[in-house]
Amino acid sequence: MERLEVELLTDAGNDAVLHLPNRKFPGLLVQDDSLSILRAQVAELSELCKARDLAEAREAASLLLSE
Repeated sequence: MERLEVELLTDAGNDAVLHLPNRKFPGLLVQDDSLSILRAQVAELSELCKARDLAEAREAASLLLSE
């Protein structure tokens, strides 16, 4: 494992924008618990689409987008 110095572009919080050396664009660091919640929301949206429940899928997608 390599240790790097990174530039923190945002205040500390649940997520952070970082700029890694030798990368053109910054990246986003998301805490594992936040990523897990996001994954669960996407999985729910996928299941609603598979079930062809488009009204609920639209609502779930809208909530996901707003967050």
